[in-house]
Amino acid sequence: MIITQHYPMILIVDDMPVNIKILAEALGSGYRIKVANNGKDALEIAEREQPDLILLDIMMPKMNGFEVCRHLKENAQTCKIAVMFLTLLSGEINEEQGLNLGAVDYITKPIAIPIVKARIRNHIQLKQQADLLESLAMIDALTLIPNHRRFDETLVSEWRRAMRDKTSLSLLEINVDYFKGYIDEYGYGIGDILLKMLAITLAKNLERPGDFIARYNNDTFMVILPDADEKTALQIAEGLRESVEKLGVVHIDSTAGFVTISVGVATKIAVSQNLFPKILCEAANSGVNSATKNGGNQVSVYVI
Repeated sequence: MIITQHYPMILIVDDMPVNIKILAEALGSGYRIKVANNGKDALEIAEREQPDLILLDIMMPKMNGFEVCRHLKENAQTCKIAVMFLTLLSGEINEEQGLNLGAVDYITKPIAIPIVKARIRNHIQLKQQADLLESLAMIDALTLIPNHRRFDETLVSEWRRAMRDKTSLSLLEINVDYFKGYIDEYGYGIGDILLKMLAITLAKNLERPGDFIARYNNDTFMVILPDADEKTALQIAEGLRESVEKLGVVHIDSTAGFVTISVGVATKIAVSQNLFPKILCEAANSGVNSATKNGGNQVSVYVI
């Protein structure tokens, strides 16, 4: 079995090719290296690649390093990326400005490669520890799939992507039919086991790489379907409903006699930030409420 090691990514931003070459050669054996020679490219690469650390020069034409750092920290997609200034610009005032902008370190040139490598290693380790803690905070403790908080952040991100690409975004709200009756009959412990089983089943039956599932609350799951029109979303929703039906988990208080789910489907072409997230979430909720009122174990599309 071949094990692929994931190396941290560093983005080097400097308008002098020789500086980039020196740093890239010094760091290349332990890191994945990306480079940019101007601020505009640096911002685009940072948002697209999400590096673990950015080594940023200050004295660059058109957009200096301070401006780049400010843009990075104001953008929700890049604000958590660690930034280290490597610059000829010395002085306490400049260093204070850089750190106040959110940089984790400020080193003046000429640099000592061993010292820079040691500082980079320390900052990368701190970033990885912070990422691990944040990822744990985004996981539902019971089902081990993303939680409500992660869902909210992902929906914002996918809506922005859909706006940029002018594509449809679909949302599924999934409720477990007669879940309260299941708990009353079998107890909370068995109810927890059921929710774990459903989370695994639903996640396994989402076959498109970009599809995202989260546990929204007690017995509700949400599924985000990027670049999915209403027809595609309906097909996926039906597949999920059938996957739970096929489990055949006994539920004597259910109309069907076994555990089933109701699914609400909502689709919208992303055209305005003002429509998000209320209209899509409310539409999916209206759809699942309709499915539940009609007896459950069905999919209902709510047309926005």
